[in-house]
Amino acid sequence: MTLPTDSDPRSSSAATDRSRRDSLTASGLATVGLAITTHPAATSAQAARTPAPSVGFGPYSAEGMAAYSPTGPLKRQTIQRRALGPKDVAIKLHYCGVCHSDIHTIHGDWGPIQYPQIVGHELAGEVVALGASAAQFRVGSRVGVGCMVNSCRHCAECTAGFEQFCENGNTQTYASKDRDGSITQGGYSTFVVVDEDFVVAVPESIDLAEAGPMMCAGITVYSPLRRWNVGPGKNIAVSGLGGLGHMAVKIAAAMGADVTVITTSPGKAPDARRFGAKDVIVSHTRTDWEKYTRSFDFILDTVPYRYNIDPIIPMLKRDATLCRVGVGKLADPNEFGQMVLVGARNAIAGSNTGGIRETQEMIDFCALHKIKPEIAKIPMSGIYDAWSKVVAKQARYRFVVDVNA
Repeated sequence: MTLPTDSDPRSSSAATDRSRRDSLTASGLATVGLAITTHPAATSAQAARTPAPSVGFGPYSAEGMAAYSPTGPLKRQTIQRRALGPKDVAIKLHYCGVCHSDIHTIHGDWGPIQYPQIVGHELAGEVVALGASAAQFRVGSRVGVGCMVNSCRHCAECTAGFEQFCENGNTQTYASKDRDGSITQGGYSTFVVVDEDFVVAVPESIDLAEAGPMMCAGITVYSPLRRWNVGPGKNIAVSGLGGLGHMAVKIAAAMGADVTVITTSPGKAPDARRFGAKDVIVSHTRTDWEKYTRSFDFILDTVPYRYNIDPIIPMLKRDATLCRVGVGKLADPNEFGQMVLVGARNAIAGSNTGGIRETQEMIDFCALHKIKPEIAKIPMSGIYDAWSKVVAKQARYRFVVDVNA
């Protein structure tokens, strides 16, 4: 889940960007105990620069599925992707996950946008051409792209590896002002050109169709789980078992925590346990919430709707935090009782995706622990129908568009 921002990004030197990213990546991997290795994709000295046959250096024509209004089916649209800049990579897309953010954006839930608009920020594909100075990937590299494709590179947040919190506004993968003034178009398309510093290497053990949802759903839950030190000895809850929630359960369990799922769908209880949950609370009018008073060290709220969180807050231990990553309509905010919050000195926080270094760390962690999203592949023509199923809570658990089907 990510909130939209617009910016006119400014670039620093390629050498500085690579040095910063390499340093941050090494630091992050060491923190979670992963071996610090170099992906085959990132061997800069021998990086193959020759474009795949018939690709060239652009500009490139791409086919996509665009929304022409807040409602109604998506329609095919031909768009132009820019010619390769010095640090760009051209990516032939194979898959793109369907995120609830896509639906919120097109429906105008997060503010007005320009139409036609192609959405999708869970991209996965193969590098087919490199800019003259691009050195982190090679032709044939398996890669992913998430919620942002640029940032200012020089503010305190960017230099610390938190590009998602760029003080000057990052450039989102769709519905955002790009560096040339155009509006970015997302991953429900066949081709994309992205600065290499915003591209993630996909480990060989992860299928590209499964890699897509990790670029948003995976990092959106991984980042707060890391931030609040979820691990052995921690008892946590995940509210909501959808695209984000099911990844949160798998990742938190792999981190060593005891996980409880809170859901309004009793039919999801067996899945929750299969994903690694030790317990399941089915939320309804007869739920005995007091049974769980001060039970949890942390609660991750993935629900993208307004709902009553008052029964959930007292389930936190003293000084514990409930972190929201599900974002619904901006005009329909959640509310909570003040006395509920102060009773045990609890906190409500929020988290918005993750930086590029942390996204790479996340997918490497998932590869190490054999964590993959539960997906259902659909063709381009099936996106609008999939949206209706997402809204109706019928997705199990992430639709993935096969952009070439």
